[in-house]
Amino acid sequence: MSLAPQHQPVLDAAHRGDPQALSQLLRLCQPDLRRYAQRNCMIGDVDDAVQEALLVLSRKLSSVRMLAAFSGWLFQIVKRECHRLARNALGHDPWDDERAEQWLARQDTGTLRAELIHALESLPADYLKVVLLRDFAEMSIGEISEETGDSVAAVKGRLHRARQLMREYLIG
Repeated sequence: MSLAPQHQPVLDAAHRGDPQALSQLLRLCQPDLRRYAQRNCMIGDVDDAVQEALLVLSRKLSSVRMLAAFSGWLFQIVKRECHRLARNALGHDPWDDERAEQWLARQDTGTLRAELIHALESLPADYLKVVLLRDFAEMSIGEISEETGDSVAAVKGRLHRARQLMREYLIG
């Protein structure tokens, strides 16, 4: 999220403690936070993660030292909240790379192939198609978009979600 230059005065005023500017800033940030949460959270956690980020923003904006880092700070809040909510719901963090590496190290080649096949078979058809085109046919996102007739954003979202589902299937 990058605030448009015309919104910088709103951010500055909110940082100084102006309640009306803070309210306006919360409204300006919400759509970008929601889009980010949709890519990083389980679908049922999107609203909760956005609400938590907006709450933290309203409470802690005055303590942010470098407003240039505002967007990154806010996205990190959403990402942490997504992971916290996923850990609570699933009993583990599905984005835990160390856990994924440990799981991979324990698998022999034959078992890993069988598990990958089962994970692929568990995907909805539209997710499976995108994964196969991207990872096996080695098509670009743009080529997949043309092939499926879907927008680039839809293809990216489907690919991301398909990989999340496979990871949850394999590790979860």
